[in-house]
Amino acid sequence: MADDFLMRIHSPEFRSMSERVLRVTALTSRLNVLPFEDDTAKAALFGQILGRPLPDGVTIYPPFYTDHGLNLDLSERVFVNQGCTFLDYAGIRIGKRTMIAPKATFITVGHPVDTADRKVWLTGGPIDIGENVWIGAGATILPGVTIGADAVVAAGAVVTDDVPAQSLVTGSKAVVRRRW
Repeated sequence: MADDFLMRIHSPEFRSMSERVLRVTALTSRLNVLPFEDDTAKAALFGQILGRPLPDGVTIYPPFYTDHGLNLDLSERVFVNQGCTFLDYAGIRIGKRTMIAPKATFITVGHPVDTADRKVWLTGGPIDIGENVWIGAGATILPGVTIGADAVVAAGAVVTDDVPAQSLVTGSKAVVRRRW
């Protein structure tokens, strides 16, 4: 996991983040029960969630989940299918013409592996997705990852490292990396 981001749990910054998460959870809950054709109400809620209007040509099919919203930067003509999750506190940038399949997950923060630090710190890093990328169904993009332009992330892939431009990445096998 990237460590570009470090926050002490129960700090003023953490409390502020937690308050924002509660507000955004309420907004996404309202968004996700609106009639599909109520574009005006959806646009208003997305404006509150993201802190600005959606860029031109962005399509997002609910249900849609984010924990913060203000750090989710969607470029023009991005397509987000149903059931995607964006945990964006450390920042997520998605380039033009990127397509995101159902149930993809983007996570920018987490906890350290070491038990003593796990309840004390949040760690992580921003996610940067290039232009014209395709993220497959159920893919998970972890903190600090950059995905280059024109790349494809296969369905179910768990992306822990940067992805070069114009490449295909696959795989989700968990392996033991360390024991304690």
